[in-house]
Amino acid sequence: MTHEEMLNRAHEVIATEISGLTRADKALDATFCEIVDAMLSTLEKGGKIVVTGIGKNIHIGEKISATMASTGSTSMLLNPVQAMHGDLGMVTPNDIVLAISYSGESDEVIRLIPSLRRLGVKVIGMTGKADSSLARDSDWVYLIDCGREACPFNMAPTTSTTATLALGDALAMVLLEARGFKKENFALLHPAGAIGRALLFRVKDIMRTGERLVALNEQATVRDAVLAMTTAKSGCACVTAPDGKLLGIFTDGDLRRILTTSDSVPMDRLLTDVMVRNPISIRLGALAVEVLNVFETHKVDDLPVVDDDGRLVGTVDIQDLPRMKIL
Repeated sequence: MTHEEMLNRAHEVIATEISGLTRADKALDATFCEIVDAMLSTLEKGGKIVVTGIGKNIHIGEKISATMASTGSTSMLLNPVQAMHGDLGMVTPNDIVLAISYSGESDEVIRLIPSLRRLGVKVIGMTGKADSSLARDSDWVYLIDCGREACPFNMAPTTSTTATLALGDALAMVLLEARGFKKENFALLHPAGAIGRALLFRVKDIMRTGERLVALNEQATVRDAVLAMTTAKSGCACVTAPDGKLLGIFTDGDLRRILTTSDSVPMDRLLTDVMVRNPISIRLGALAVEVLNVFETHKVDDLPVVDDDGRLVGTVDIQDLPRMKIL
């Protein structure tokens, strides 16, 4: 197989799966809303969403369950084999089960349904076959209509598992919004890692202050700014009024632009003549994730921090964020 043939086949696989996702998307109907309502009712009663499946689908189910749990919808994964040997005790009558089987005939999953019924648990059958055993034994059928597998034999779970995962994500994200889940809630469930730091840290935790903050008055020159920025190892100098309110910012990028557009270096020029007036700034109490949004939206590298009265209290340098493991 040549490299060209390898790439062509890879493109075919991806195209097949994209086509499958498009088809699954178009198949969504009112049943999806009924399933969301049932899950919401379960969660409101203190129950949980139990996800089960076998083979490749137990891995897909694990991801779906983890996504739900991490976005505030209480969920757990149940191995159907272990369930028949005692783990069924983790399921309560207040729960709801999302049973995944593309064929709808997976023995381990089908054998589990009667036991769930005896507990009084409602079942959502997630399957690609509307006339399958799982579909017939379920209270709701979440149909995975995705066409053929990307496998050349139409056997290895590929398109179907991709579609199942996407449909599971759709459930998790709709549940998130329907329950009014906020960024602050997300942070509480992700205290570690970059996500947690970005959502829990506030600007005051990451900003530069003291000797690392360059704040100059209106009489300062470009020379004053360069010397102060060099001493503080800062990429910017802020200009403030006598009352401490932020007037403007001058960055090393501004200096480079002056040097490339002028025949002489205007070192004695007043900083107020070359600074950016009324710069983008952020409030002291803002979350670190808001800083990331500003950097991304406005394509800046240095961000002044002001208090509620507009007085300069610090700066955030984008170069500090990787060190703090926020980027």
